[in-house]
Amino acid sequence: MAPVPRTSSAVLPTALDEAVEHVTRAALRAGPPGRVGLEVEGHLVDLDAPARRVPWPRVRAAVEDVGPLPGRSRLTVEPGGQLELSGPPAPGVADAVAAVRADRAVLCAALAGTRLGLAPLGADPLRRPERVNPAARYRAMEEHFAAVGCAEAGRAMMTSTASVQVNLEAGPAAGWSARVALAHQLGPVLVAVSACSPVLAGRRTGWRSSRQRVWGDVDQARCGPLLGGSDPAGEWAAYALSAPVMLVRDPVSGAVEPVRGRAAFADWVTGEAPLGGRRPTAEDLDYHLTTLFPPVRLRGFLEIRYLDAAPEPWWPALAAVTAVLLDDPVAADRATAASAPVAGAWDRAARRGLADDDLRTAARGCLEAAVEAVPADLRPEVEALAALADRGGCPGDALLADAARRGPALALLHATDSPEGIR
Repeated sequence: MAPVPRTSSAVLPTALDEAVEHVTRAALRAGPPGRVGLEVEGHLVDLDAPARRVPWPRVRAAVEDVGPLPGRSRLTVEPGGQLELSGPPAPGVADAVAAVRADRAVLCAALAGTRLGLAPLGADPLRRPERVNPAARYRAMEEHFAAVGCAEAGRAMMTSTASVQVNLEAGPAAGWSARVALAHQLGPVLVAVSACSPVLAGRRTGWRSSRQRVWGDVDQARCGPLLGGSDPAGEWAAYALSAPVMLVRDPVSGAVEPVRGRAAFADWVTGEAPLGGRRPTAEDLDYHLTTLFPPVRLRGFLEIRYLDAAPEPWWPALAAVTAVLLDDPVAADRATAASAPVAGAWDRAARRGLADDDLRTAARGCLEAAVEAVPADLRPEVEALAALADRGGCPGDALLADAARRGPALALLHATDSPEGIR
């Protein structure tokens, strides 16, 4: 999954149709399905003081000390100090999982040497939302969210959530509409199946996926789902041009200024909103696309963004299930039928998970299809996930029980990949 090609920095015409064409052209690239890329996040934890966020100088030193990763993942730091491994595209989901597993093992061993660990959970169960990464982009994001009325949710989304992201090829152009629609339709089912964030900032929230609840509370012009119509690339372009601009970068100095209000990118193009005292360039538009966070983002390929981060064996199973339900034609047909009754039930899925009878029925159908199609190397993990779902359970159940029994501090520590963690 190569990045969208860079374009000229020439000023975009004021005509919106050319801006729409710019986005539409890059939204999806035709090609056979099969290759899979994974991005796996976790919360960085001080093993000696889990209630405190790791300060930025220590985060930076820890990342710089990590040597070469065998699976060639890229290691980055999110706003709250979460670490993300982004693996390169692999021939299939089994290879993608194996590569990220190897890289996680190296990363966690390096962190343990400095008394740090990584907690693969959908939400931080203990610490209050707080930004530690001083990058100008993240400062601007925080200020923009405050200005448009979702300061609390925006800060929590940035600093207290983590996910497993599955990147899949767009497939043949003739099938784009059905493929993108299925990726969205599966969302509520897989939110419920992956739910691993019942505790946030030291308290039980009453939601199985507090991560999804937080994302649902952020500006939906930026984070809401696409509608899944017959022209997904055109819909993505309309979504992008209607979304508010988050920040403006100075083309000479590179300085970043947050936009403290709601100005659609389309209005910047036409001159109605003269942000930064100038019209936007094609590079501004490409950067704007990186500030949009729908559950399924179109980047030439499909970026599936709605799964909670979860510990072993759940995250490999979730990656495998997502990939085969979209890439295997028989499994996709079965998943389409199974998930149809709960299409659009994002909030129900986040709140009730598989305690909801309809979602549980849909999950059973989808997981039965996945078990039959998944690569043999990952079948044990997927079978375990199917058995958990069949009981109405989800990956966050163990965390919830641990938090009730021991308190959120020990629950976070015990969920951490470290010598202190329980596996």
